[in-house]
Amino acid sequence: MIVRPKPERFRLRRTMMFMNAQKPGLIKDAYIYGCDSIMLDLEDAVAENQKDAARFSLYHALTTIDYGSTEVIVRINGLDTPHWQEDIRVCVAGGADGIRIAKCESAADVYTVEAAVEAAEKEFGKEVGRTLLMAALESPKGILNAYEICSASDRMFGVAISGGDFRKCMQTTFQPDGVDMLAARGQMLLAARAAGIQCFDTVFTNLDDEEGFHAEVQQNKAMGFDGKSLINPKQIRYVHEVFAPTEKEIRQAEKIVRAFTEQSKAGVGVFTVDGKMIDVAFIPGAQRTLRLAKACGLYEGDLV
Repeated sequence: MIVRPKPERFRLRRTMMFMNAQKPGLIKDAYIYGCDSIMLDLEDAVAENQKDAARFSLYHALTTIDYGSTEVIVRINGLDTPHWQEDIRVCVAGGADGIRIAKCESAADVYTVEAAVEAAEKEFGKEVGRTLLMAALESPKGILNAYEICSASDRMFGVAISGGDFRKCMQTTFQPDGVDMLAARGQMLLAARAAGIQCFDTVFTNLDDEEGFHAEVQQNKAMGFDGKSLINPKQIRYVHEVFAPTEKEIRQAEKIVRAFTEQSKAGVGVFTVDGKMIDVAFIPGAQRTLRLAKACGLYEGDLV
């Protein structure tokens, strides 16, 4: 039986690729694609009369496949269905790294799932607190309650928006410039940053529109997202390229952190780097760039 190491609440999550948990042919080699996380889906991808079969397949995958450093998250069925409790038991028993709460609309939803997860951890002899949580915001109510959701549990590592369901609720459709979801994305990002967790954008479903996909990924990066949900392996490489720091950004961050370390020892709070005024407010961003670069294998320095 495969025993996965304890999950990391904060780690590199540029890409989360959805896969139908019911299809062994898809999920047995999912780690070879190189995405940071895989999202084994028990919800929308699985027909109503196939939920038990999907859970069986999921448990077998979790306990027999070595996914290596690829994180394994499971999207469970909504709390308004009869499936979610058994979904959680199978996830915890199998040792999934985390659970995605579908259609999350309030902190109460997080509390409900958290209680069920803890009960399952005790039932199956897992370390209490091991299983991480993330929430999918799919409705206006979920977006309006984003901060209370993001800050509801110490298990929470991230939040994501689900474009398809949200657009239906808002009576709109996909717009190439992103205006249809701009306000929701912004509010979710604010909530995630205020709560200190990560934030992920929705999937881009038109695999033939490469230009549109590239534009959306670039917008995601510019807005401050940590990563993006995906539906196809061919989307991984571009997202990783966009979300990885450039060599110029890494060198600049290294200069800032090094200068700050040296100047603070001398009691200097404001200094210059390459002719630009730098103070303590610049340091967290520079440190984050170096941590991201190291996680991407692009930095081997000792400043983080």
